[in-house]
Amino acid sequence: MAPLSSLCLLAVAAIAQADHLRPRQDGCPTTTTDLPDYLNTAPGPYAGYTATGSAPFVAETNLAPFGKKGVGVNDPLQTSMPIKGAPSYGSIFSLMGKLTPYSPSPGFGADEYPLPPGSNITQVHVIHRHGSRYPTRNDGPQQFGKKLAKLVADGVRFEGELSFVNNWNYELGDEMLVARGRQELFDSGILHWYNYGKLYDPSTKIIARTTTMYRMLQSAENFMAGFFGLNWRDNVTIEAVIEAAGFNGSASAYGQCPNSVKPLSRTASDAVDRWMNIYLRSATRRFQQHVNGYNFTVEDLYNMQQLCSYETVAFGFSRFCQLFTYDEWKGREYVEDLQWYGDHSFGSPTARAVGIGQVIETLARMEGHVVDAAAGSSSSVNMTLDGNEETFPANQTLYFDFSHDTQMMSVLTAFGLRQFAQYLPPTGPPGHRQQLVASHITPFAARFAIEVIKAPRPVLARRPQHGASQAGAYNMSAPARETRYVHFLVNQRTVPLGESFADCGDRDDGWCEYETFLKWQKENVKRARFEYSCFGNYSEVPYGVVMDGVPVH
Repeated sequence: MAPLSSLCLLAVAAIAQADHLRPRQDGCPTTTTDLPDYLNTAPGPYAGYTATGSAPFVAETNLAPFGKKGVGVNDPLQTSMPIKGAPSYGSIFSLMGKLTPYSPSPGFGADEYPLPPGSNITQVHVIHRHGSRYPTRNDGPQQFGKKLAKLVADGVRFEGELSFVNNWNYELGDEMLVARGRQELFDSGILHWYNYGKLYDPSTKIIARTTTMYRMLQSAENFMAGFFGLNWRDNVTIEAVIEAAGFNGSASAYGQCPNSVKPLSRTASDAVDRWMNIYLRSATRRFQQHVNGYNFTVEDLYNMQQLCSYETVAFGFSRFCQLFTYDEWKGREYVEDLQWYGDHSFGSPTARAVGIGQVIETLARMEGHVVDAAAGSSSSVNMTLDGNEETFPANQTLYFDFSHDTQMMSVLTAFGLRQFAQYLPPTGPPGHRQQLVASHITPFAARFAIEVIKAPRPVLARRPQHGASQAGAYNMSAPARETRYVHFLVNQRTVPLGESFADCGDRDDGWCEYETFLKWQKENVKRARFEYSCFGNYSEVPYGVVMDGVPVH
């Protein structure tokens, strides 16, 4: 009897269509035929390493009985176990930096206003992070899991609140989306449909971009299923750009910027170590009371905090969460802030260069043309795709690009949003308002939206009060000329562009006139100093010396 794979191949050969196959219900794997590699979204040779972890079992593993007074039912991603020192309104799951499950940002200082009557959004550019996932292969949590297993096997015993470790096993998978991640992207697709569905022209088929990495493909597909429905392939073609060494692409630009993976680019290491030794000092002493024969390090405790984050999104519950106080969770958030600032934002000499490709692509789309060769040479964009109207259409009203958290932080830096450039001291959070908070900017499923707005006449910098008619938002004393604006949102909240670009003005809606925004971004392309930042021979400097995302000399 022929093996199933052979029978499936015969069936596929019999019913294959020119463009793609619909999902089948007969147990055969789906396939894609007669498509170039960048339009083939079946996981291929550049999907990266993945492994599936154990299935969740919250009904059995959650120690807090549902309905018990004072303990809320899990969300399912909010531990039911009480956290020492947590305020009634606080949740540790908003303090996990890049591992924070998605929620809208609390805001960046701008007021949120509706469009004045007669104004229209004509175009939107969305840059979207993948959803909640398993850890990176061989990363800290996995290595620590192996260490704990060896300690227990060698006879070390944990007591008290750590006694569960004696029977604990590391059961997480590697790098692919967990169920929560699929939900985050599906829900985001639905939200974006409600926000921008009118911009889609049903007579067209748009292109959305992701990379070949498996969680990136999963994210794009789940988003599109939410936005268009399960027949999304009728409305959008996903372009999967190869994410691997030696291939260009704006969503994984660090691979084409050699200096970005060297220590000279990652300036936050000493600052992170210094802060970890401060905020985890008392916790380390506390944990040490519950074990004999092993000395805990602050890195061990930080890995336990990461295990709380990863196990919660994977399994719905983690015993590691309640080991730490609320203040220790706030300290863990600041570790991520330091790392983002020093390694991927204004504190890193390669940050602008790594993110500038996305800026160049956004400018080209806003102006309605493919990326020209001169601009492409100033970044790591894939000119084979970006120089071709079929693979880089410049006439869409909706653009969706899927990316990584570190890449997106560098994109904000390349856009020159200097309200996120505030120096973060390694001794603890600054005393005044801190804008670069990793969980507010790049949580799982983070999204940036750049709206282009067309108004029949200039809009006042000072809008009518909330609740008042926005018909009075126009500047009636100015000439009645059509005026375009750019509205930049991070996780559903307005970024006030005037804080970064003086010419945008001090507007309470945070908008910037379109031509002014484009002028500043063209200057930012030059400011990135791509060739020197990525390939130049310059020296490593301590944390805090680089403050504009480019080398200091």
